[in-house]
Amino acid sequence: MTHQTRIEARIAEWSQKLPQGNLYAPMAYLMGLPAKRVRPMLVLMACELFGGRAEDALDEALGIELFHNFTLMHDDIMDAAPLRRGHATVHEKWDVNTAILSGDAMLVKAYQLMGKRPEVSALFSSYALNVCEGQQLDMEYERREQVSVSEYRAMIRLKTAMLLAGSLQIGACLAGAGAVDQERIAAFGEHLGLAFQLRDDLLDAFGDPAATGKQQGGDLRAGKKTFLLIRGLELGEAHGRRELQDELAKPGEGRDVPRMLKVLEELGVRTEAERTVQQEEEWAMNALGEVSAPADRKKPLRQLVTLLMGRTR
Repeated sequence: MTHQTRIEARIAEWSQKLPQGNLYAPMAYLMGLPAKRVRPMLVLMACELFGGRAEDALDEALGIELFHNFTLMHDDIMDAAPLRRGHATVHEKWDVNTAILSGDAMLVKAYQLMGKRPEVSALFSSYALNVCEGQQLDMEYERREQVSVSEYRAMIRLKTAMLLAGSLQIGACLAGAGAVDQERIAAFGEHLGLAFQLRDDLLDAFGDPAATGKQQGGDLRAGKKTFLLIRGLELGEAHGRRELQDELAKPGEGRDVPRMLKVLEELGVRTEAERTVQQEEEWAMNALGEVSAPADRKKPLRQLVTLLMGRTR
């Protein structure tokens, strides 16, 4: 049985046992949407990497996925997003208040699963708080005129990369890995997470909506300070080009996204972002190489990195 098959089976079992009613129906709906399940798979893979059994980490893997989906449910409200993975977002299908409360209950469910071992609960709480800190910065950056690339990297490190790092460290902790190896596998996850988010930025702008399930250029339309927009504004100013500023001065729904994408291509921002992703993936592989575990046990994680490098959604 593959890791994803195990996770999907555990999610289905969990969803079927939920009580009836509008507090729980959105949880089952969101958890039932097609997903990559990267974070729970990392829990299982890290547990096996250090000699543990995947079956013994399924509750924590589910807890990580519940927490991740809780953040998505609330992020979609903050972003006023109509679609999630090609389907209506929870607040669109039900309403905002239901989505807020159901998300809160989903967070409680996640903590119930993560609370069996104090050391795991402590790790989870720390990483979960990182995600909230990153989301707060993300919202603040939307209102700021200028955000630097270094500030953006710090934000996505907290919002995205740290949960991947946490998933791996929790799996390692469950298997009894030492502190040094826990730090090494977390570093692997951090670089993988940075690459993951930067690739998401690229897919949002340049990906095929049929594959991503999202509007093309949704971040640009919303004026989100992604790596692409930040570097585009920097390079545009350096080259005396104001197309991006002109479009950002318009209301979101009136922005000419194809024009903005064309400018990002011409300024070399897309190429620079792709190089940055490749660098982070290389650093992730280097961190994995330092982990004290047999090479054959590292193979699934190396294969996952290769898979993520070629993803289109």
